[in-house]
Amino acid sequence: MRQAARPAAEPVRLLELAQLPRHVAIIMDGNGRWAQGRGLSRQAGHRAGVENIRRAIETLARYEVPVLTLYAFSTENWSRPKREVNALIRLIGPFIERELKSLHENGVRLRHIGHLDPLSPNVRRRVEEAMELTKGNDRITVNIAFNYGGRQEILDAVHKIVRDGVPAGRIDEERFASYLDTAGLPEVDLVIRTAGEQRLSNFLLWQTAYAEYYSTPTFWPDFGVEEIERALTAFSRRERRFGGVEENGVRRANGRRSNGRRGGAKR
Repeated sequence: MRQAARPAAEPVRLLELAQLPRHVAIIMDGNGRWAQGRGLSRQAGHRAGVENIRRAIETLARYEVPVLTLYAFSTENWSRPKREVNALIRLIGPFIERELKSLHENGVRLRHIGHLDPLSPNVRRRVEEAMELTKGNDRITVNIAFNYGGRQEILDAVHKIVRDGVPAGRIDEERFASYLDTAGLPEVDLVIRTAGEQRLSNFLLWQTAYAEYYSTPTFWPDFGVEEIERALTAFSRRERRFGGVEENGVRRANGRRSNGRRGGAKR
């Protein structure tokens, strides 16, 4: 017996927004508190947090945000209990194995920022293979900040500049940025932090100089499509002056301009 054809899925409707960020950075906070509120272990909270990464990538890709950076593990997180740290590291391999094929097919370019040195050779190999496989994709670039610290990134950049013998007179903002882990990518337009905290916690200190900030009490595992859209809506309503002012309808912003796109997202 011939089966009836399934009805075509309805297209996802996107919000019409005046401007969109070119680079969104998310501090994924609250996994442990999310788990504790449900009587679960902190490790279970981190597993739920990892599951939510796919949803964030898919949503921002639909809105055509070119770059997403996720703060997964800071250089300071090594001070957490060893059991919790080991549980976090063990999530990396299975995540890559489970999600890589789909991410690659959907045009996601994966990058790592920070230092891979403390990870096992097997985990480093998996990360490097994922980056190599997806390096030609251009729908959305996703930076995973693991074992990352903003101050260390700046120090690393200084060391590279000294190593390359760049004369002091030739070091400007553009050249300095070219030595950062995010070289070649747009500066951050929007920083989102979940779980109610309102600090950067050593995250992308150089790149967020002119970023808009959005804080929500929602824990990261519950930060879904509607929450992302609230953040994008809040961003679209902000007037970005970059330290400048408007004179006779003309915005003067010390040589900088808004990174937002106008005209609303495609349906």
